[in-house]
Amino acid sequence: MKKMILATALVLGAPLAAQAQDVNGMWQSEPGETGSYVTVAIDNCAANAAQTCGTITGVFEADGSAGDQTIIGKPIIWDMQPTNPGNWAQGTIWAPDQDKTYDSKMSLSGNTLEVSGCVLFICRSQNWTRMN
Repeated sequence: MKKMILATALVLGAPLAAQAQDVNGMWQSEPGETGSYVTVAIDNCAANAAQTCGTITGVFEADGSAGDQTIIGKPIIWDMQPTNPGNWAQGTIWAPDQDKTYDSKMSLSGNTLEVSGCVLFICRSQNWTRMN
C-alpha cells in the first residue's frame, strides 16, 4: 500500500516539477539604463525546438507609456540550450538599450528568470519577472 501511494505521488508530482522549470511564457525585463523595459515571449526556437528563443512583444517607458515600437517582434534571445533543469547557456541576447549582443545564459527560480550576458570581461545581468 505504501509503495502504491509513493508511486502515485511521484506520477502526479512529475508534471509539477517539469512545470516549475518551464521557462516558456511572457516575461517582463527590469528597467534598463533609461528606465524603459520590454516584455518578452519565450518559447522553443522555430529552427530548433530543443533550444529556447525570445521575442520582444512590448516596449514601455519608465512611466508605462509606449516606448520604441520599432523593436517589437525582434528577437532578443536565441539559441539558448538547456544545460540542466532550470538553466540554459550557450545562447545570445540582444540588449536593445545599447544595441549590443552578448553571449548569454539564463537561470530560472520560480517566477524569476536571471538573464545574463558577457562580451569579453564586460557582463550584465537582469532578473526578469514572469507575467503569466
